[in-house]
Amino acid sequence: MRVVDDHVEVTETEASSGVKGHNVRYVLAFSMIAVIIVLSAIWIVPVLLSR
Repeated sequence: MRVVDDHVEVTETEASSGVKGHNVRYVLAFSMIAVIIVLSAIWIVPVLLSR
């Protein structure tokens, strides 16, 4: 990290101090599928029970 004029410049490694990867896409995909299933059930079940 270094100060240049009135701002600080950092390298790409310093800027991305978080951990990359670790199957984040799988967590997001699973969450999306779970939300679709739950919301579909909330919509479909009452319709089936009202007949």
